[in-house]
Amino acid sequence: MKVSLFITCLSDAIYPRVGEAMVRLLARYGVQLEFPTVQTCCGQPAFNSGYWDDARKTATTLIEAFEDSDFVIAPSGSCIGMIHHYPKLFEKDPVMLERANRLQAKSYEFTQFLVKVLGVTDVGASFPHKVTYHPSCHGSRLLGVKEEPIALMKQVRGLELVPLPFAEDCCGFGGTFAVKMADISGAMVTEKVDHVLETEAEVLVGLDMACMMNIAGNLRYRDKPVRVMHLAELLYEGVK
Repeated sequence: MKVSLFITCLSDAIYPRVGEAMVRLLARYGVQLEFPTVQTCCGQPAFNSGYWDDARKTATTLIEAFEDSDFVIAPSGSCIGMIHHYPKLFEKDPVMLERANRLQAKSYEFTQFLVKVLGVTDVGASFPHKVTYHPSCHGSRLLGVKEEPIALMKQVRGLELVPLPFAEDCCGFGGTFAVKMADISGAMVTEKVDHVLETEAEVLVGLDMACMMNIAGNLRYRDKPVRVMHLAELLYEGVK
């Protein structure tokens, strides 16, 4: 089967180690990830801002990039969630609508693919630290990714998983929301970090680097020594 990596903008430009961790972890299970170099942004910023013509252009590029892939895997529930909006973008174009539906059906967030497609919950990792988990909005609410990351973390040797109070509350990033309503966004992430600190965890883990970047920035601003990691990073670090 041909499995392609959709790296997403933030992982590509700011957190390349997340993509590297995914590639190396999946290689342990015989999955050799392809990387179509023509891939681009999922179009979410334009879509959320009402610029649907621009969003259609980037969506078309992504549809073409992964046309021949059997599966498309990304380290972001938010960006895979945007692919689920593609049928709405092309609802008046039957040909593109069919192509958009095909891409949606074969696109998975990283833990979805690992648990639901490969059937893997124990990667053989060891990570002797106190960890709390932030479920990002799009991954948990739009894609329904809830049990998969928990199942993976429960099998990590030495990992103490501490519940995050009000875990399902948004971190305040929301893409363009953080720019347009910066004060509200700042208040939301401050509240989120307050709850992270309540857990006394050494590590905060998540599935979406936009949220992780937002929370990590607030932690650094407040000089709090909590490490922030994508779950793929944690699992790979545990098996190295």
